[in-house]
Amino acid sequence: MLQNIRDNSQGWIAKTIIGLIVVLMALTGFEAIFQAASHSQDAAKVNGQTISQNELSQATDMQRRQLMQQLGKDFDPALLDDKLLRDEALKGLITRKLLLQGAEDAKFAFSEAALDQVILQTPEFQVDGKFNADRFDQVIRQMGYGRLQFRDMLAEEMLIGQLRTGLAGSSFVTDKQVEAFARLEKQTRDFASLTFKADPAAVKVSEAEVKAHYDQHAKEFMSPDQVVIDYIELKKSVFFDQVKVSDDELKAQYEKEIANLAEQRHAAHILIEVNDKVTDAQAKARAEEIEQRLAKGEDFAALAKEFSQDPGSATTGGDLGFAGPGVYDPAFEDALYQLKDGQVSAPVRTEFGYHLIKLLGVEAPQVPSFASLKDKLTRDLKTPLVEQRYVDASKQLQDAAYEASDLAQPAQDLNLKVHTSAAFGREGGEGITANRAVVQAAFSEEVLEEAANSTAIELDPETTVVLRVKEHRKPEQLPLEAVAKNISEHLAKEKATAELKTKADKLIAGLRDGSIAADSVHEGQGWKTYEAVTRGEDGIDPAELQAVFRLGKPQAKDKPVYTSVVLGDGSLVVLQLKGVNEGAAATDEEKQQIRRYLASRAGQQDFAAYRKQLEANADITRY
Repeated sequence: MLQNIRDNSQGWIAKTIIGLIVVLMALTGFEAIFQAASHSQDAAKVNGQTISQNELSQATDMQRRQLMQQLGKDFDPALLDDKLLRDEALKGLITRKLLLQGAEDAKFAFSEAALDQVILQTPEFQVDGKFNADRFDQVIRQMGYGRLQFRDMLAEEMLIGQLRTGLAGSSFVTDKQVEAFARLEKQTRDFASLTFKADPAAVKVSEAEVKAHYDQHAKEFMSPDQVVIDYIELKKSVFFDQVKVSDDELKAQYEKEIANLAEQRHAAHILIEVNDKVTDAQAKARAEEIEQRLAKGEDFAALAKEFSQDPGSATTGGDLGFAGPGVYDPAFEDALYQLKDGQVSAPVRTEFGYHLIKLLGVEAPQVPSFASLKDKLTRDLKTPLVEQRYVDASKQLQDAAYEASDLAQPAQDLNLKVHTSAAFGREGGEGITANRAVVQAAFSEEVLEEAANSTAIELDPETTVVLRVKEHRKPEQLPLEAVAKNISEHLAKEKATAELKTKADKLIAGLRDGSIAADSVHEGQGWKTYEAVTRGEDGIDPAELQAVFRLGKPQAKDKPVYTSVVLGDGSLVVLQLKGVNEGAAATDEEKQQIRRYLASRAGQQDFAAYRKQLEANADITRY
């Protein structure tokens, strides 16, 4: 628990902002809810601002997908209650709208420059530690955004983040609260447990009981809302065979390739860092001392192992291996390329500190043959031509699909084949129907209700598709025969657990009044004893631990306290709390961790209260 406090109490503001982005990258939030939408129908109005039906549909689809991912492939999507999902999605949309309004009323702002910095510094948008525009476009494209749409959405997230930070960051706790929490956190408990396993197979469930459950929960047993789509798929790869390059072009490209080859240099170094504890002057002085020892003949590799602060190379005597131009820091590289074989440089300053650099060897560039590079050269020359053809064909596909009443004519115009998918629901399917943009398009009002072709959808930088709904399979009541087995198993488990609970209640009553001995064996099982157990003890089911630590302290050693708890597998555990032990006093460091944790938790509670206040004072109309 203390480690959790430590982890959760640092970098509150940074975590608030970056956490929002990470959620978006993982596709587990409202990332697709606020795309451009049709406002022909309203789902709700919040202080005069509209939430459209299209926004609500997208939010509901997102929640359904999240649940399916969390519950696994074996979960039956027919058991998801659409009305409940829509209600929860609408609640989330209303809350978001209220928070944005609250941030605007409080005059929070997020400049374009600050927004740029968040994007530039987000690891998901970087390659080799630096922002990469292609990577940025790839990530946001997978999320269903263009650049401007993503910036607008992120700006809203930043405003909500500022509001949350402003409220939550102002919370504090008293010394007494810290001390009380520390006492509870370090407390341990002595207890014993007795486990009874459920046996659903031994329970009889009648057909009448199955039928009654089916009738009472009819809405839970519906087939999923599914579609079958026709689609045409445009692949960039098909254009490579259509583009030709001449031998003269290939040879010219080859000459350019080999002209850029450079020698490789084998370097070793000793790094003395400049950091919070070591000043520039101190690091330089240490490097100069080592330089003098090298001048007296001491071994470079031995001194590197002893003094170098580069963990990646110190153990190998500072060896960095062979590398060409552009790999090292410019100052490091300039010094390296001025050295002769076996020579050591004077101390060289980089952003990391001071380096002593030794040249261990030089390797002349290896010039590959034309034949070995021909395939690469061919692809390099064809790529820009293929890119242009692909862009032109994608635009042609978009225009043709917009003008056509089906996919036959666009497919003929571009010499493509019309494919048909298997049926899939709003949670997606396999192949292209696992793509979120495809699912959203298939269930959009324009494609599903108006029977139109979709716009061109870019699945990835190499693939574009257009689709239309071929068949819409609306939800229908599943027959009893299709779900009877699942219902029977569910009822059997419930009955088996209920029987265990009755048995446990009788046992606990006997233990409490003394008619049953506290250490007696039951159904061939003895009590399993635990001593000085902590709240986060490994090897004990969390449900057992929670139940044990909820119990009140026994009045005496010979008067244990009893309870029971049902575990996830349906088994039941009877718990006997024997004693409560106070832990050691918290250290100052632990108290600081607890203080930060409690302040953070109080801040979250303040923020939740603020949300409730916004809702209580708002003019909200749900349609």
